Amino acid sequence: MRMRMNNKLKYLLGTLVSLPLLPFLYVQGKSIREKVPKLPEAKEPKGFVNGNFDTTINILSIGESTIAGVGVDFHKNGFTGAVVNTLSTELKKNVNWRVYAKSGYTVAKICEKIIPKIEETTTDIIVVGMGANDAFTLNSPKKWGSDLEELITLLQNKFPGTPLFFTSMPPIKEFPAFTKLIKFVIGNLVEILGERLQAITKNKKNVFYNNEVISLEKWSKKHTLPNNNSKIYFSDGVHPSELTYNIWGKEMALFITSKIR
Repeated sequence: MRMRMNNKLKYLLGTLVSLPLLPFLYVQGKSIREKVPKLPEAKEPKGFVNGNFDTTINILSIGESTIAGVGVDFHKNGFTGAVVNTLSTELKKNVNWRVYAKSGYTVAKICEKIIPKIEETTTDIIVVGMGANDAFTLNSPKKWGSDLEELITLLQNKFPGTPLFFTSMPPIKEFPAFTKLIKFVIGNLVEILGERLQAITKNKKNVFYNNEVISLEKWSKKHTLPNNNSKIYFSDGVHPSELTYNIWGKEMALFITSKIR
């Protein structure tokens, strides 16, 4: 209850601070959209990891542009590819996988447009990556929360008993294409949405949220990469590079493994 009140207060204070800045946000946002190249979604949204194991598991990835693989050519080189390859190695199982994602979609859009189109009737693991578009559209924590509840309900009704894993929220404050103003307003909002996601998933059975706050400085130290060159982590200043998808996917797979072993 206290967390909800804190989130509400933070959102209200942030809204009051941000209102006078909205015209500047609009102008800067428009400028960024014109400068950032429009990259396509990744190709081949389904595949099979053959590790020559005796058992095969099925995995679905659902979400927005990062799950759609914007920034890489094929999904096998993106987030889902890194997740399934790591899970195959860690769990010693073959993996049959498929991606259902769309660039620009909010959680509400995923519920409306994506979930009804899922063809599978059973799966072993579901991975969901959301948050950026709900922050970009200035969705409120309350609306975000109700949309998340609907998404979880839809998935649990469709796939009873299947564990559901939410990825960490996008590190908007790290995006090199964004201005300081946009990083401040949208970056703070995405953190509030992350806290709301944590509160919602905390006591739900078979629903997990990787609440690690992504820090490029920490990643650079952990993986011995230059921490003064954030461009290596982004394909266009906004979406992940193949390097980032690889690191992010592997870390998400290890998080999943820790919960199902």
